[in-house]
Order: sequence, then structure tokens, then C-alpha cells
Amino acid sequence: MTLRRQMPRLGAFVAASLVSMFPTASFAANDPSPFGLWARGDGKAKVRVERCGADLCATNTWVREGTKGEKAGDVLVMSVKPDDPAHWSGTAFDRQRDMTYRMTLNVGETSMTTEGCVLAGIVCKEMDWTRIAGN
Repeated sequence: MTLRRQMPRLGAFVAASLVSMFPTASFAANDPSPFGLWARGDGKAKVRVERCGADLCATNTWVREGTKGEKAGDVLVMSVKPDDPAHWSGTAFDRQRDMTYRMTLNVGETSMTTEGCVLAGIVCKEMDWTRIAGN
């Protein structure tokens, strides 16, 4: 086989190799996504999750009056990566409390559960979220 005939095969091999090297680069359009607007399960806050550089940022867009320790505009910076389209894990930094948490996100089409842990996983808090229409 001549080099000219091998070039299309080589190109396909290189493309397939690159795709397999970065399996989490993109997911199917219908896979769950943490991005968008979310309402916290206790009704005390709404957040927008979006990219901020290599990380994800959850920014409070609304906080119920009287909620202690939180205000609109507060940002949680999450250094998380997808384990698969529905499960993300890593760490999160809460600027307001100057604390770093071990963080997991379990994402569905319309719901998400987050868990943040401190003290080597001894103290954890789980929160449910509902996707807000209009994302």
C-alpha cells in the first residue's frame, strides 16, 4: 500500500487516538449538566453554575431575606471534574467562609445533589437542587 493510500487511515487513527485521550471533553447533548440555574432544596437560595476558567463557579443569584451567612453574589469555586456525565468530584473553595471542601455533584436532567465534606470527610453536608426553567 502506498503512503498516499495510508494517509486517510493515519488521519482517522490520529483523530480516534485524540478523542480517546480526552473522554471527558464533551458529552452527548442529552447528558445531564451541572451548568445553569438551580434552586436549593431548602428554598433559601438560587445559584447559577457556569465555567470560570478551568473551574466551575456557583454564584448566588438570589438569597432569601434573613438567611444568615449568605448573600447574592457570593461565589463557590469548584475544582471538579466529571467522573462520568452525571457524577463530578473534586474540591470547592468557599471564599466567604475561607474553607475548602471535598465536593461531589450528582447531576440529573432536573435535579442535582451536592455534598461538601471537611475534616477528612468526617463532617459532610448534602444539599438537593432543582433545575430552574429557562437555563
